[in-house]
Amino acid sequence: MDDPEADFNLKVVLISFKQCLNEKEEVLLDHYINSWKGLVRFLNSLGAVFSFISKDVVSKLQIMEHLRNSPQYEHYTSLQSMVAYEVGNKLVDIDRRSRSRYPNSGCRTVLRLHRALRWLQLFLEGLRTSSEDARTSTLCSDAYNATLAAYHSWIVRQAVTVAFCALPTRKVFLETMNVGSSEQAVEMLGEALPFIEHVYNVSQTLYAEHSLLDLP
Repeated sequence: MDDPEADFNLKVVLISFKQCLNEKEEVLLDHYINSWKGLVRFLNSLGAVFSFISKDVVSKLQIMEHLRNSPQYEHYTSLQSMVAYEVGNKLVDIDRRSRSRYPNSGCRTVLRLHRALRWLQLFLEGLRTSSEDARTSTLCSDAYNATLAAYHSWIVRQAVTVAFCALPTRKVFLETMNVGSSEQAVEMLGEALPFIEHVYNVSQTLYAEHSLLDLP
């Protein structure tokens, strides 16, 4: 087995999101899952502070891999084919009941990944555009409050906010990306983050068109 961190390079992970979209602008789930696995490695390299997110992401990736290996696997080739199949066969909670009847549906599972992707995108964009003395705890909290916080309980939100206070400095964060100096990391983020944003926007539009953005 390869060293899980020695060959890690965040640029490779971020650019891998470019492969998620085919010529029809369909989100290919195998590439989406693999790209997220790279992001999990990045989160894990930052220590236990992000474990509350990475553990949840891993569980969601396992659900999606199970669906990709199920007898219905052909319906889970792309995000678009998955939505068409599950919506068409009433396998999602369109009525938004407080308790999901289909907790492991692909649409619900990817929605959780989709929300987490937006948080990470905003956080990395904050790192890219902020000053050298910016507090990473503030950058991360701002991104969290704009995305995942709305879906977490008060207790979880408070615990997360406290955990963010232990984040390393901006310089350390940028060095963890393994692309060279802080300046090179900032340049890389400017080049690679649009790939995540494009995948996010395509997914967001699809979910909005089918009224799936608030699945319980």
